[in-house]
Amino acid sequence: MRGEDRGVLKVIQAFLVALALVAPSVAFAVQPDEMLKDPVLEGRARALSRELRCMVCQNQSIDDSEAPLARDLRILVRQRLEAGDSDRQVLDFLVARYGDFVLLKPPFNRDTLLLWGLTPLALIAGAIGLFVMARRRKTAVLETAALTPDEQHRLSTLVGPPPSER
Repeated sequence: MRGEDRGVLKVIQAFLVALALVAPSVAFAVQPDEMLKDPVLEGRARALSRELRCMVCQNQSIDDSEAPLARDLRILVRQRLEAGDSDRQVLDFLVARYGDFVLLKPPFNRDTLLLWGLTPLALIAGAIGLFVMARRRKTAVLETAALTPDEQHRLSTLVGPPPSER
């Protein structure tokens, strides 16, 4: 094998390894015994499950979570759909039971104002903090006093005369 071929092969191998590391691993937490026989209802159930937060994992949908509570919620969603509830009714039922926190994208209202407003407030507070630190640092640099003639003489004996006097 020529050197060029080895180089190309190594590049291809590196690309495949990087692709394998970057590619999202799809976790299918929905078990076969949970799935509905009607594909339309199952599709609706999966779509709803992607909108609902796992109360244990908190940053995963119940569709992705393997927690027992997520399984219970997936089954509850499917039971409500089989009973004839609309998607909105299922979501309303779960919000009534668990609050807006059960939604991965909670609505903007009085109860979720802190949730939606905390990130912009933190960014603004951080920017103000950086501005204040920069101003203090600039002021501290400006306020540094020059060396007295005695300190300059002592420094020149330790280090030598300044380059302009050499």
